[in-house]
Amino acid sequence: MTKRFLTITLLLFVSITVFGQVDKEYNETLKRMFVVSGSEKSYQAVIKQMFTMFKQQYSDVESDMWGDLENEFSKTSLNDLTKMLVPVYSKYMTLEDLKELIKFYETPVGKKFAKNTPLIMLESMQIGEQWGMKVGQDFEKKMKEKGY
Repeated sequence: MTKRFLTITLLLFVSITVFGQVDKEYNETLKRMFVVSGSEKSYQAVIKQMFTMFKQQYSDVESDMWGDLENEFSKTSLNDLTKMLVPVYSKYMTLEDLKELIKFYETPVGKKFAKNTPLIMLESMQIGEQWGMKVGQDFEKKMKEKGY
């Protein structure tokens, strides 16, 4: 009985240790993918925007403190965000998938795509908004034609 308990305990310990190493590797690989894909720059831009708002809310804070706070939160919040996103990404993307994405983003076309993605997204959102309005108008028109 004691041998069985020790064996189960040892297996549990080993599996937790291995999972921790895999999870750490996945986390680091995901973080690398965020960097090479340009996502990290987008996250940093969000943090800068947030700090612009914070500065307005806390106008009595000394200006030299803001740089230190922004640097600290830029590093820690991205690490926190990556850890929070690991379960989401790992549901849909394997570690090997992430490594392949990194390889893509390190190619010339991948770098070009990463560089232009924010611009593509901005323009696409504007077009999507126009499209959504048109669909809504067309729907209303169709409903009126049908007497509703």
